[in-house]
Amino acid sequence: MNKIYKKNEVTFAIICIVIYVVGTSICEALAETIGIVKLPSMIFHIFFTIAIVTWLKKNDLFEKYGLHIPEYKLSKAWFYIPLILIGFSSIYFGVTLKYTIAETAFYMISMICVGFLEEIIFRGFLFKGMAKKNVKSAIIVSSITFGIGHIVNLLNGQPLLETLLQIIFALAVGFVLVTLFYKGKSLIPCIAFHSINNSLSAISNDEASLKVFGTVEKELYITVSIALIICVIYLAALWHNFRDANTN
Repeated sequence: MNKIYKKNEVTFAIICIVIYVVGTSICEALAETIGIVKLPSMIFHIFFTIAIVTWLKKNDLFEKYGLHIPEYKLSKAWFYIPLILIGFSSIYFGVTLKYTIAETAFYMISMICVGFLEEIIFRGFLFKGMAKKNVKSAIIVSSITFGIGHIVNLLNGQPLLETLLQIIFALAVGFVLVTLFYKGKSLIPCIAFHSINNSLSAISNDEASLKVFGTVEKELYITVSIALIICVIYLAALWHNFRDANTN
């Protein structure tokens, strides 16, 4: 893999994306077969995470890919409020156990790893590899690729409408996260948001939220629309006010 990485970082990123998508799809199908939610996926995601972290450490690439605490001052912390609002949105109507305790643990551990994997692959490897030639193109491609990548959920049995709205949501969030990484130089906030947003869906109280919105479709339309508005405003604020990592 080192030879591929040194020769072409974008190719390396694409290979990682293929491994991640194919591996996750196979594991989700396997979970359906054995009847244990997320267990195969958790195992795959843990091992893939360990492999990437080990490789990054061995090649001293933590700094390059923003795996460090943000360097900017605490006065910039308010920039995370929109991420917090979106990240915790799935539990606004309370929490509940939708799976067994063990399956809930499998689900959340898997999603925490997914938060790291998707950020390091799309915002790290792919964006950094493309940004050498054109930053704007890198931002656009990494965000669109991240969004379209969620179509794999359709292959895993997720309803079409939910998948399409998830892709739209992922596109918007993708632009926000890659901008946050580009401007703030740290991938840690992106990983934290992604992991929290994904893992909390394991304990969201869907019945309570359904009572408020009436139908699943209405809930999806409203929540995605609100998230899009927040993302657009947040994106504009990042570009105009967040000059660089050392801004006072």
